Amino acid sequence: MTLYLNFRSQSVGGAIVDPYLLEGNGTASPPALQTVAWTDIAPKVAGKDVLLGVHGFNVSYRSGANSFGLLDGNLGLAGSEIFIGVLWPGDFWIPAVNYPFEGSDAMECGRRLAAFCTNWLSEAQSLSFFSHSLGARLTLEAVAHLDRRARMLCLAAAAINRDCLTDEYRGAAANAESIFLLASHNDTILRLAFPVGDPISNILHHDHAFFGAALGYEGPPPPAGPPVAFPWQIQDGYGYKHGSYLPPTDPALFSQRVTDFVRRAFHGQPQPRPGALD
Repeated sequence: MTLYLNFRSQSVGGAIVDPYLLEGNGTASPPALQTVAWTDIAPKVAGKDVLLGVHGFNVSYRSGANSFGLLDGNLGLAGSEIFIGVLWPGDFWIPAVNYPFEGSDAMECGRRLAAFCTNWLSEAQSLSFFSHSLGARLTLEAVAHLDRRARMLCLAAAAINRDCLTDEYRGAAANAESIFLLASHNDTILRLAFPVGDPISNILHHDHAFFGAALGYEGPPPPAGPPVAFPWQIQDGYGYKHGSYLPPTDPALFSQRVTDFVRRAFHGQPQPRPGALD
């Protein structure tokens, strides 16, 4: 049974709501999830290392629940560890056009996630985060507002400017004990679409330079020392595209290798040599 933190008012699109916890089988069709009583949250997380997963843009309620249900099963976490999938309304409701406006929703959800962690996950042993695509902005916004240090951040295919950890979200970087990145030059979404959509986001948020490369495409600008850990650039021959990081995906795209990378990051274990996910 997987836990989910739901920010959604509708299965597709809709307004942001204050998050509440769900539990159940997210891989069922439709997802079979039930609300967790507020009084049951603290006992579920007390003394445990919590990993929160945050999906990116253009993910419906059903798709997010399915993806995180599969990821939770693949991670094989110990009894002292717990996974929570974060479901938020960053939908593709006007094809491509609404992407620049979803940054505001990601930031709002991030602030509400930080408040939830403060109010309801205070008894957890530690908090760690794994994000994909635009989920990086939600995650970094949350960590910037946490009242405790995040143990680990793992940002895959991050759809945010590559200098964010030393500029807009330097406070979040300082509030994390370790940061793991996954970037791919085969990610055509980040190579082609991100530089087009992001300047509109910049106008709205006044955050960083126009037409900058994405963190999930190029990696951070040098020098990138602690808490950012090596490696981050996936070898081109592995063929990682923007949708290759979360299940379900084509087995040829090695989604299990990403799961293994996240597990090692969560456990503080050494990662493979630079550029590979073996």
